[in-house]
Formats: sequence, structure tokens, C-alpha cells
Amino acid sequence: MRVVIAGGHGQIALLLERVLADRGDSPVGIVRNPDHVADVEAAGAEAVVLDLEDADVAAVTDVVKGADAVVFAAGGGPNSGVARKESVDKGAAVLLADAAEQAGVRRYVMVSSMGTDKADPDSQDVFQVYLRAKLAADDDLRARDLDWTVVRPGRLTDDAGAGRIQVGTLERGEIPRADVAAVLAAVLVTDATIGSTFDLLAGHQTIDAALAGL
Repeated sequence: MRVVIAGGHGQIALLLERVLADRGDSPVGIVRNPDHVADVEAAGAEAVVLDLEDADVAAVTDVVKGADAVVFAAGGGPNSGVARKESVDKGAAVLLADAAEQAGVRRYVMVSSMGTDKADPDSQDVFQVYLRAKLAADDDLRARDLDWTVVRPGRLTDDAGAGRIQVGTLERGEIPRADVAAVLAAVLVTDATIGSTFDLLAGHQTIDAALAGL
């Protein structure tokens, strides 16, 4: 399976690339900074340098053409301002969906965030703007004729992955990035997750059992 990952140098993306490479898939990480190519390649993925804030749909379509799936794992970053929430967390996600449609790639997995449905519609607090941007990207994807899944992790940690999770509509909590990556890899080969939006936290079920219960 060839999987193109937007935000290919992100912490979750690098972990996902390693999981996919280890199971024999062909991950491709889109990165903005050429200095990040070596890290992506070290994770077992092909690296493509492309700035999704400046690229047009034709350029992104060229990258995703021939892929079996795309994963949106990009983000403006915790220290970015309001403008990059719109241009990356929303704009780049929409651009990737446009490219997937043009390239005929039906499978799209979105890394979103818990709390998007509770975002303050009026606040200019950067985190609230981020949540609204993620919600807009999610809504855009869910309105398309694609085989989409929206995964909404809780607070991310760097703890070792335990392979035990809970999914559904959940209250606040946390989850290791390694387990998010493992869930994304499983979602890509679990057709039952198509058309699902779910929160993701550490829990007590195996990944396969939790996804089977959606």
C-alpha cells in the first residue's frame, strides 16, 4: 500500500511511516523543509519536498497520484499564529482532499482533534481558532465522496505505546503518539472505519477490538 502523508516530519507522521514501512507498505512523507528529508527517509519513507501552504492542486495531485491512501497529519504547530491555523490546519487539509479527488485516490484519513465540536465560534484565542479550523477541515472532508475516516486524538504524550485504546465519543484524556500512529495504520486497512469520526484515548481494548466496535 502506497500511503502519502501530509506533514511527513511531524511526530505522529514519523512514527506512522515507520509502522507502515515495517509492515511492507510504501509511505511517502510530504515535508516543507528540505532539512527534514533525512529524518523521513530514516523512518523508512520516501520524502517529497512541497510546501502545502504555497502549492497548487496540480502539484499535490502529482504527488498523490497512484497512492492507495492519503493521511493528513500536518499542522501549523503549537507556536504558530491564527493565520497558519487557517492556511495549514484547514487550507492544506482541503487542498489534499482536492488533490485526492483529482488523482482518484479515495481513501483519506484525517488526524483531527478532540474538542472540535465544542469550539467557541466567537473567540479569537489561538486554540479556539485551531479547533474551528480543524472542524472546518473535517466538515469539508465529510461532505466529499471519498472513503474518509476522521480520527480525533486527545492530549498527546511521548509515553511508550501500549496498544490499548478506547474510541467513540469520549471525555478528556490522553494518548501516546505511538498509539495514535498504530491506530492510523490499522484504520488504513480496516474498511469498517470508513465514514466514521471518533475520539481516541488510551484505554483497555486492543486496537483491533476497539476499531471493530465502531
